[in-house]
Amino acid sequence: MNEQEKQAVAAMNLPFCIPSNARGRAPRLAALGLAATLALSACAPGSGLPKLAETAPASYTLGAGEEVRIVVFGQTELTGRFTVNDSGTISVPLLGDVPARGKTTDQLAQTIATDLEQRKLLNSPSVSVEITKYRPVFVLGEVKTPGQYPYEPGMTALTLVAIAGGFTYRAQTGYVSVLRKEDGQVEEGQAPRGEELRPGDVVTIFERYF
Repeated sequence: MNEQEKQAVAAMNLPFCIPSNARGRAPRLAALGLAATLALSACAPGSGLPKLAETAPASYTLGAGEEVRIVVFGQTELTGRFTVNDSGTISVPLLGDVPARGKTTDQLAQTIATDLEQRKLLNSPSVSVEITKYRPVFVLGEVKTPGQYPYEPGMTALTLVAIAGGFTYRAQTGYVSVLRKEDGQVEEGQAPRGEELRPGDVVTIFERYF
């Protein structure tokens, strides 16, 4: 390896890995090719993102665009499906607008039960709430059909890619980017393709260099 080639490898901050008995031009070219490959890997799209932060499992809270089914035992007029609007409320018969955004289903059920009792509409009402439609998830980049897709509990980044038609031939398939809103804060991080998604996540599939 001549001095110019050594400088090229050194500029990539890589160690020399050429056996002492290596001779000739072919080993030198192979070393430079390996160095270039590793250097490209180090600066591949998304490779510099921090790892997606791990957060402890928490009770899921409602957001705008989601649909819930409310059941008030023995009260068919109060039972039905309701959508959380952009203001974060649902419109419930006899109660009007009820705050829903940021509440768990149990908290929303308790709010409705308390309102019904305080307004003397029902005594000790039994209320249950379940989510029937979650916020969508989004996938961008190197998939065949980027866009918005319905969220399903247990969905992973790879599941979403499959729903979007699979990777393109240019896709970086080893990791993804996940943009997530958590407690009012937006964060983006690199995640394995088996990362379990949450409603509202935005997944980006990067293009590979080689």
